[in-house]
Amino acid sequence: MKVLLIKDVKTLGKAGEIKEVKDGYGKNFLIGKGFAKPATAEVLEQHAQEKKQEAENLAKEIATLKDLAAKLDKCEIVITKKMGENGHLFGSITKDEVAHALLEQHNIEIDKKHINEKLFIKTVGEHDLDFKLGHGLHATLHVDVVGE
Repeated sequence: MKVLLIKDVKTLGKAGEIKEVKDGYGKNFLIGKGFAKPATAEVLEQHAQEKKQEAENLAKEIATLKDLAAKLDKCEIVITKKMGENGHLFGSITKDEVAHALLEQHNIEIDKKHINEKLFIKTVGEHDLDFKLGHGLHATLHVDVVGE
């Protein structure tokens, strides 16, 4: 009996593979537990269409992220923060403040989790922040911190 694996099976193979198994193992265990489907022409065609759709969606997502990376590379935001007498900021510039300033000044909405900066900005001046957008794409945003 031929089956199309839906989920990874440790001793048999990975999802998406077609395997030849014994009838009882295929019907009772793999198909019964939802690990596989019988490898009929309809099931294989449906699986091929799903793979094609996933590839198209991935291509659209990568194109959208490339456009966002290009926008972020060109952008510069200005953040104003209170400053003490000694020239240091009260607190630091957080990821939330950067995301909010980006939305206000350039109408670009981005999740703060994409900001790849581990150190918080604690000084006045110009800083470059790295954004990790996913799928191996990175962008750099120029941030200018002004004290008031």
